[in-house]
Amino acid sequence: MTAVEPLLKRYLPGLRAWVRSQSGPELNALESHSDLCQSVCREILEKADRFRYEGEGAFRHWLYTTASRKIRNKQRYWLAQRRDVGRNKPLMQSTSSGDDAELIDCYASICTPSEDASAREELERIEAALTELSDEHREVIMLSKMCGLSHAEIAEEMSRSEGAIRALLFRALASLASKMK
Repeated sequence: MTAVEPLLKRYLPGLRAWVRSQSGPELNALESHSDLCQSVCREILEKADRFRYEGEGAFRHWLYTTASRKIRNKQRYWLAQRRDVGRNKPLMQSTSSGDDAELIDCYASICTPSEDASAREELERIEAALTELSDEHREVIMLSKMCGLSHAEIAEEMSRSEGAIRALLFRALASLASKMK
């Protein structure tokens, strides 16, 4: 077992949530979340010998950057002019109850305890509300609540000041809350 494997296992639920939220409805209809996550994990494991542990923040950055790149590449693949999307049939996303439980735990950090009563319905509501947010609001929420990055790490990732990130996160969470009503 490489040193990367335990880290990958620990961050897998967050990776699944990240992929589900960042894929967008078009890609979600064409690609399985599990396949995308598996592709990300495979690439991480293939490049594990190049990984130098500089803290969990560095690992999370590597993991979510790899996932974002995979998602962008798949989106470009499906949007290429030579693809006739009219011939494609939408993919039925099936999620095992174990996957849902892990996602619910991830999403719990942005939900109030009273909202946890109907977890499966809540999961759908949160994901629907997240898709209604602007890209930057969704990104700052995902980086903070799902990926667990600090304000400083998010500021570096989004090329903004820490104060700007705090304000953006506050506005993003307020927007998410209003869409959840």
